[in-house]
Amino acid sequence: MMQICSKNEYYFMRNEIISTVFNVDNYNFEKLAIDVFNFQYQENSIYRSYCDLLNIKVSEIQNIVDIPFLPIQFFKSHQVLVENSIPEIIFESSKTTGSTSSKHYVADISLYENSFQKCIELFFPDIKNYCILGLLPSYLERSNSSLVYMVDKLIKDSVYKNSGFYLNEFEALANQIITNENENIPTLLIGVSYALIDFAHQYPMNLKHTIVMETGGMKGRKEEIGKKEMHLILTTAFGIDQVHSEYGMTELLSQAYSFKDGIFNCPPWMKILLRSDDDPLEVNMPSSKNETFAIGGLNVIDLANINSCSFIATEDYCKLYNDGSFELLGRIKNSDIRGCGLMYL
Repeated sequence: MMQICSKNEYYFMRNEIISTVFNVDNYNFEKLAIDVFNFQYQENSIYRSYCDLLNIKVSEIQNIVDIPFLPIQFFKSHQVLVENSIPEIIFESSKTTGSTSSKHYVADISLYENSFQKCIELFFPDIKNYCILGLLPSYLERSNSSLVYMVDKLIKDSVYKNSGFYLNEFEALANQIITNENENIPTLLIGVSYALIDFAHQYPMNLKHTIVMETGGMKGRKEEIGKKEMHLILTTAFGIDQVHSEYGMTELLSQAYSFKDGIFNCPPWMKILLRSDDDPLEVNMPSSKNETFAIGGLNVIDLANINSCSFIATEDYCKLYNDGSFELLGRIKNSDIRGCGLMYL
C-alpha cells in the first residue's frame, strides 16, 4: 500500500522541485525527472491509476525511458491535477466541430509565466526590445487560451506601445508593419498558421526587420498542409529566408522554438522522447552517435508541469535527432493513443 505524504511533506516536496526546475541541465535532468515522477505518482490520482493499470513498479523506474507517458487525451476526459491543488486558471484548447477540448487545470500561474518568459528569453534574449504583433484571430475569441495569455504578457512587457493583437485587422496590421519597417523597429509577428497565410496572400511585402513566427493551428480552418509548404508560402510572400516556429500546447507549460528549417529545440527543463510505432509504451531513441535520428510518436517531458503531469504522450509524429532537437512530421492517424482506454476498463 502506497503511503500518501502529509500536507507539510507535500508542500516541501513540491517546493523543492519547483526551486530547481529552471536551473536544471543535462547532468541533473534525469534525477529531477525521476523525482517529479515519484511526486506525481504519489500525488496525482489520475496518473497513479494509469501507471497502476500498466502494472508499473515504481521502484523499478530508474531512468527516464522507464517512465510511463500519459496519453494526452486524458486532458479531455479527466482533471489532471495533483492533490491539494486549486486551479488558478483553466486553459482550454481549440476544438473542431463535434470534438472535445482539452483542459489544463493550472494551479500556479506564476509557473507558467516563469516557464514561457525564461524559455523565450533563451532563444530571444532581447525579446522586450521587439514590437510584438499578435495575429491570433480565433484565439482572441477565447479568454482561456494559453497562447493568448503568453502573447499578451509579451505585448505588455514590450518597450513599444504599438505592440498589440490584431483580430482580423489585416490592413491595420500591414500598416503597422510598414511603419516599423520604415523606422527600423525590430518586430516579431507571431500568429497561427492559417491567419499568417491569409495575411501573406493579401499583403505580401519584403520584410527586413520583422521575424515571422508561426504557432501551428490549421485544423478545422483550412486544408491541412505541411510545415515546409506553409513556410514556403510565407518566405515567398515576405521576402524572408526563414520562418520561425513555436511548439506549444494547452497541456504544457513550456515551449520549443525553431529558428529555421522546422528544427525545434527545447529549454533545459523540457525533453523529447519517442515511442515506438509497434508498442506505444516502448520508448524509441537514436541508438548511437552514428544514428543521427529516429522517428516515432512524440513523448514530451515538461518538468514545469509539476502540478499536473510532466510526462505526456502527444498525438504528433516526429523525427528526433541525437542532439535532442526534433522535427514535426505530422499528426498520428487515428490519434487516440492506444492505452487511453485503460482508464475506462
